[in-house]
Amino acid sequence: MQLLFEPSTIPSHCHAQLESDLLLRPLAADDDARGHLELLSVLTVAPNLTDGKYRETFDLLRTCPKTYFTIVIVQKSTDKVVACGTIFVERKFVRSAGLVGHIEDIAVSKTMQGRKLGLKIINTLEEIGRGQGCYKIILDCSKDNIPFYEKCGRVTLLPFHESM
Repeated sequence: MQLLFEPSTIPSHCHAQLESDLLLRPLAADDDARGHLELLSVLTVAPNLTDGKYRETFDLLRTCPKTYFTIVIVQKSTDKVVACGTIFVERKFVRSAGLVGHIEDIAVSKTMQGRKLGLKIINTLEEIGRGQGCYKIILDCSKDNIPFYEKCGRVTLLPFHESM
């Protein structure tokens, strides 16, 4: 299985918080067959990518090591992706060429919502960001998703702009 990044990047204690039927790991090249794109439809309009375009995008992300970290939770009994999220690391000129993590695309299958998988994804992505040396981690979302992130203990720091 070809993974987006080295599995050891995910701290071991993050795996321990999951039920035994769930597996936390980096995105795999063939996760489109496990419903990754379909899962994203709970977040936004799901793209209709061919297998080739999915693989091309995956390969492009892999060419930027230590930049893109998409994680998935797979339900072992169904071999389906039931939750996912991404942190990408931006390299800055400020703060002595510091790193900023951006969390995006948190999605949890409707059948798995209410089990705090979104919170576990966010916490794991924050751990990955800290492990990469990010001096801050930003989570951007649409206005409609603010209540979810507030339930996860995140706060709105700046006013939301309707144009976003």
